[in-house]
Amino acid sequence: MSVQLQLNPTKSSLPTWKFLWELMRFRPGMYLLFGFLEICFFAVFPQLIGLIVRAFFNSLNGERPLGLNVWGIIALLVAVAIGKTAATFSDVVVYFRFRYGIEALLRKNLFESILRRPGARAVPDSPGEAVSRFRGDVEEVAFFMAESLTTIAYTLFTFVAVVVMVRINLWITFLVFLPMVIVVYVANRAMEKVQKYREASRLAAGKVSGFIAETFGAAQAVQVAAAEPRMVDHFRSLADQLKLAALKDRLFNELLHAIFSNAANFGTGLILLLAAGSMREGQFSIGDLAIFVYYFEYITGFTSSIGEKIAWYKQVGVSLSRMIRLLGNDPPMTLVEHGEIYDRGDLPAVPVPMRSETDRLESIQVKDLSYHYAENGRGIHGITFTLRRGSFTVITGRIGSGKTTLLRCLLGLLPKESGEIRWNGRVVEDSGNFFVPPRAAYTSQVPLLFSESLQENILMGLPEDTDLQSAVHLAVLETDLTALEHGLDTLIGAKGVKLSGGQRQRAAAARMFVRQPELLVLDDISSALDVETEQVLWERLFGEGERTCLVVSHRKPALRRADQILVMRDGTIVAQGRLDDLLKTCEEMRRIWQGEDETQPTNAEVSIMNIVE
Repeated sequence: MSVQLQLNPTKSSLPTWKFLWELMRFRPGMYLLFGFLEICFFAVFPQLIGLIVRAFFNSLNGERPLGLNVWGIIALLVAVAIGKTAATFSDVVVYFRFRYGIEALLRKNLFESILRRPGARAVPDSPGEAVSRFRGDVEEVAFFMAESLTTIAYTLFTFVAVVVMVRINLWITFLVFLPMVIVVYVANRAMEKVQKYREASRLAAGKVSGFIAETFGAAQAVQVAAAEPRMVDHFRSLADQLKLAALKDRLFNELLHAIFSNAANFGTGLILLLAAGSMREGQFSIGDLAIFVYYFEYITGFTSSIGEKIAWYKQVGVSLSRMIRLLGNDPPMTLVEHGEIYDRGDLPAVPVPMRSETDRLESIQVKDLSYHYAENGRGIHGITFTLRRGSFTVITGRIGSGKTTLLRCLLGLLPKESGEIRWNGRVVEDSGNFFVPPRAAYTSQVPLLFSESLQENILMGLPEDTDLQSAVHLAVLETDLTALEHGLDTLIGAKGVKLSGGQRQRAAAARMFVRQPELLVLDDISSALDVETEQVLWERLFGEGERTCLVVSHRKPALRRADQILVMRDGTIVAQGRLDDLLKTCEEMRRIWQGEDETQPTNAEVSIMNIVE
């Protein structure tokens, strides 16, 4: 039983137990304490109670086991019950700390892996599918880890019980364990079905979650296309698939449970018949019968749980394989790497990027930069240009010319296939980790905002004493703040729904400005701004200090102000220079200048393209 990895040919299958072993080693002290409490609760105290019950019934025949009379045995039983109650409360506290600690570690490692890779391809499947793995699959593994110690405790209890029962009557003890053999056999035969139905159920749930998320994110596109009936029909189809897959998964597990339980019940009846015969022959005391019945309640539970745990182990392997897919090119064991989860005390402060002399931008040289999308072969190739400190460079071109792809490839959000990027003459090896504050900051065409306050969306973890007002001023947001109910403290809703398109773009710009990077990279940030607001934004940006900007735009105010324009067509730069010169020498630039409304997609088109992507 192992996790089958099919991410890329360099990764081999790893057994599920290796991942579980690493999780056991995470906070070993707590794991051992939890194991000790589980053994006390499920093994030691039940054994003591069983032996005391046997002694009590034997004492009714005049025997004095342990040198105690009936009332002494009762007092001992009460003392053990009180000890078990105390152990229960301790066990519950440690149980949830251990279980939720495992969940926190898995989610932390998944998030770190996702955040390390190029942002344009953050997760291999839909966001809804990723959420399903962060929620359901993580909980599955952590729950199994916590419950596995219960099985260990039950195993110890059963071992001691078997020793006691064998000493009383070997033949009846043998029959007690006959159902267990049947259960284990059935469970092993059912493994393939268990894995198949669990995979289908998880996959169907991920499709439903992903479709819901994409629908909410593209409500405008759906309305424009009058596609509501088709969307509802498709959602109903996905829901039906999920219902069928979940029904098969649950039905098969219930069937296994019924087999396990009935096998144990059959054994119970058989044992009672044999015990009655032995008692008539004087080979079985009342105390022996009492402890057999008591033990068998536990042993039947252990018998059924063995089969269920074997099936569950296989399901855990499915959950691990689904989470490993989120790791991308990271090694599978990255999922269970040990690290701090900050479940106690204050959370660590968000580090503020500190600028050094090497961070100062003098020039950026890009040479023969290329990247192509695997699905359609489109992309960019042979891109070469230079940025100088304090310059304003505009990338322009018609839809599909490669403007956004160029920005993403430069910033490391897409992995370059070839080419070279130099910062002040030094080769940049890892663009994704290099082009971050304080060296660079990026605002995308459709910026991502969170359902928190406007201030929290701008600061994103920076200290509150950061020069926020300066960033708000540069983004031309101060007038908008007076119209918001609570100013910067206004909750803006999911994806900034309470803000207009222009306000969302300028809020994202303020988030970039507050970090004071050397290089500002903006992807058509002024597309939702009126001409007057756009003019003020550029005037403030270049009227207050020396700033270097790389901007995608088709708007005339930006083109007029540009020190350098890169004109793109079919993934290449066909011309570069100042506006006046390009209007004389470049036909593509003249077409863009004369028909700028045809060079960029509408908001609805952007939403549709995001769904397709």
